[in-house]
Amino acid sequence: MSSLGNRVAPVALAFAVLDLTGSVSDLGVVLAAQTIPLVVFLLAGGVWADRLGRRAVMLVSDVVRAASQGMSAVLLLTGSAHLWQLAALQAVYGAAVAFFGPASLALVPETVPADELQQANATLALSENLTAVIGPAIAGVVVAALSPGWGLGIDAVTFIGSAACLVAMPVIVAAPRPRTSLIHELRAGWSSFRARAWLWITVSCFTLYLGFAWAPWQVLAPQVARLSLGGPGAWAAIAVALGVGSVGGGLVALRARPRHPLRGPLAMFVIVTPAMIGLLAAHAPLWVIIVFALLDGASGTVFNTLWFTALQSDVPAAELARVSSWDYLGSVALLPIGQAAAGPISAAIGVSTTLYGAAAITMVLFAAALAVPAVRNFSLPAR
Repeated sequence: MSSLGNRVAPVALAFAVLDLTGSVSDLGVVLAAQTIPLVVFLLAGGVWADRLGRRAVMLVSDVVRAASQGMSAVLLLTGSAHLWQLAALQAVYGAAVAFFGPASLALVPETVPADELQQANATLALSENLTAVIGPAIAGVVVAALSPGWGLGIDAVTFIGSAACLVAMPVIVAAPRPRTSLIHELRAGWSSFRARAWLWITVSCFTLYLGFAWAPWQVLAPQVARLSLGGPGAWAAIAVALGVGSVGGGLVALRARPRHPLRGPLAMFVIVTPAMIGLLAAHAPLWVIIVFALLDGASGTVFNTLWFTALQSDVPAAELARVSSWDYLGSVALLPIGQAAAGPISAAIGVSTTLYGAAAITMVLFAAALAVPAVRNFSLPAR
């Protein structure tokens, strides 16, 4: 349910800011305001998810996010929203996400046997990706027919529903462990993260990709769709295509048993993702962009399913949330910089040139990751 809202919100938020100020730079500022608290609080979120019940941490996060998105919706619907208010409320939202992410990943091994982890992750991905199809479609209709404020209101309601589901979940009691200082636990998580070359090298690749390629896409793609591809409906169609591809990828991940799980998805990222970004930069026909969005969504879900399974299989359960928070932190560390810089850079060199650069960066980074034996040859335990 919260995933459904998460798919509606980005479309609604993007057009809320663009309708309010008409500036992609302002959109970058709001997205950065959401991401900076996420980066700042992620490591603490991982520690507390290991210390406390993972369900409780997720529940509090849902309540906080429902409040922040609900207030954003009220401001927009009453016509009293200012840019700084949206930025502040998205900062609260980002801080709550920092606690939810590590806790949710660490909850899975507590609920299923080790030999069913990949199926569990694939099933979670399928349910989430179904919302990736439905959510942007809802967002496109709501934003076009009503207003972006209603989209954020839908997001708030879905977090309330998610919280209700978590309340109904049976309590999972974590095994007791000695309590140490926050700094000590952060260092322990870092040591475990650093000891796995396949992990820190791949995370480093994604740190650069998300900061210098995905962030420009996130900021500039809605503007290209708005001005050159037909408006909010075109951007929603691309997002729906990513979601449909993700559902297909989830079905593949249910049965796939690759000996080296990182090879195939990373190879797809070398080819498909740069092509999708480059086609948008070229203002290609919408249907062509949609084809590559389908492929990109599929490869992303297969990668995520195998990646989460690798983490849950290779990292001890007692420190899984802390290690995954380092993974999450590395993945988003440069996002605020990329989001804030995308607008000014595109103003200086052009939107298409900025996106072409993002495509080239993507190709080089994932090719470099594949060239490392520790990444290319990583294998999951035999099942």
